[in-house]
Amino acid sequence: ALPTSGMAATPAPTPGKTTVMLRNLPDGFTRDALLQLLDSEGFSGKYDFAYLPVDFDTLQGLKHAFVNMITPEEAERLREHLEGFTHWFRDSASVCAVAWNDRQQGLTALIDRYRNSPVMHDSVPDACKPIIIVNGRRAMFPAPTQKIKAPKILKGRGAAGGGQHQHQHQHQHHRQ
Repeated sequence: ALPTSGMAATPAPTPGKTTVMLRNLPDGFTRDALLQLLDSEGFSGKYDFAYLPVDFDTLQGLKHAFVNMITPEEAERLREHLEGFTHWFRDSASVCAVAWNDRQQGLTALIDRYRNSPVMHDSVPDACKPIIIVNGRRAMFPAPTQKIKAPKILKGRGAAGGGQHQHQHQHQHHRQ
């Protein structure tokens, strides 16, 4: 048996993992607020995917987000930096928790997951969609490989006249 010391082992970065889930984000948090947070906390140019899921009924953020970092080392640095984070841009008692995304790891897996997702449908405002960043600039999300269905809650809005409002809302938030 190897001798053990009284020092606690420092967990090593998880090999190959680059995608994290940020939980307990403040009420009203948006994708733009997520990008501003990442950039202001020293991660500008270190991530290539960001997505803050929304409730399709209200288009409000669901208080969690997915971020893919460009290297496992950057992912670990983000995880350590934002775990327990409370310095939001506005008053909030939210305490950020960071976990590895167990479902999809890496940019390719995230693209495969979302390119045919209802969130990419034309009826969904741009500000509610996942984005890809290349060299610090937003890049075009790869085209879908099949017909995208509208999210369930947005499907019924077109027939009752709500589609016109949705269309105007989309243009207000189209391409920052």
